[in-house]
This record gives sequence, structure tokens and C-alpha cells, in this order.
Amino acid sequence: MTALKPADRQAVTEIRAELLRSGSYDDESIVHSRWVKQRYDCGCYASLAPARKAAVRTAWHEAGHAIAALAVGARFSSASIHHGHRSEGRVHSVTGAGEHAFVIDAAGQIAERLMDWTMLDSDDALREWLRTWRRDGGDARRFRRAIAASYGSDEVTAWRRCEEQLLPRRLEIRGLARALLVHPRYLPYHVIAALSAEQRCRAPWTPLLSRSSGAAHVAPFLMA
Repeated sequence: MTALKPADRQAVTEIRAELLRSGSYDDESIVHSRWVKQRYDCGCYASLAPARKAAVRTAWHEAGHAIAALAVGARFSSASIHHGHRSEGRVHSVTGAGEHAFVIDAAGQIAERLMDWTMLDSDDALREWLRTWRRDGGDARRFRRAIAASYGSDEVTAWRRCEEQLLPRRLEIRGLARALLVHPRYLPYHVIAALSAEQRCRAPWTPLLSRSSGAAHVAPFLMA
């Protein structure tokens, strides 16, 4: 791994300390006030509570994209849950994904389902949901374009492939989501890579994956 710049090293140290301090709190309890106020002050949410919930969901979504990029060997400049005019958050300038770009495109939605364990068990249910997946900041459009060469129009098989990549990385996604929530600025690529590597070292487990009705299932001890 590339040596961290002093500023990046300081960010990792600060995030590590804050996550350690807030380890017993749930995600909504650790959201930095900046992210809540952005969403409330723009009039996007009626009160602070839904603004806080939205920040948490966005953090999981963007963490999914970022961890998927690391998983397939892609690079990006940074990730943030900054609430802007056109998006709730973003992983910036993704490059080098190649034929695996579709995994990154699907990862935001998969991460949101991993957050509250609402994975779609049956292929029929997944197929029905995919018919409704149209906007999502361009993720849906890019996913369909990226799978065309290898999967044609078989969106379900491609999606299950994405799940296989991301299910074993749920704790990495959770850890990064919480980092995005507590840190009031964007996270550069090298900071995210360092945090992800630390999470992998702290979780030396092997996921038990089985197939049932086309869906991947995770052993209970992976739940956190």
C-alpha cells in the first residue's frame, strides 16, 4: 500500500479515534452535525430525524461503491456524503474498473440492503425490483450498459455476481459508512484503502455462503 501523506495519516488517526469512542452507538447516533444540517437546511427533510436517517443510508450507499471499487482493483479520488444539488453523496472519478464496472454500479443498492438485511432472496423478487430500478444517479443506466458484453440482458445473474463480491465485505462497508458519517469532510482514496485494510485485519472470518432460490445467504455470525 502507498505510504500515507501526513494529512491522510492524520485523518485516519482521527477517524479511528472517533470510531473507537462511538463504537457502542448506532449509525444514526454518530452522524456529524454537518451532514444533518446540510440535509435539513436545504428544506429537503421536515426535521432533523429524517435528515439523519438519510445521511446514514447515503453513507452505506457510497461506502458500497467505494468498497466495490477496491474489491475489483479500481481507483477513485475520494468519497463523500456531501449533500449537493444533484446528489446525496458521491464516489469521485472512478477509473480502472474495466469489465467489472457493473459491480461498482450495483454496489450502492446492495450496500443499502446489507445495511438492514433486506436482500431479495428469490430471483423472481429481484427481477421484479430490477424493473423498477431506473434512476439512482445514473447507477442503473451504467449497470445495464456495463453488463451487456458478458451477460446480455440477464440482469439477475449479473446482480447475483455482484452480491457474491460484496456479501463477504459487509463489515468493510459498515466500517467505511461509519467513517463517512463521523468525518465532516471527503475521504481520499488512500484513507479509505487504509481504513478498509484495517477492517479486514480485524475480521479474520470466512463467510459461509449458500445458494437458495438463487440468492446468497450469510451465516448469522457475520451480522453486526
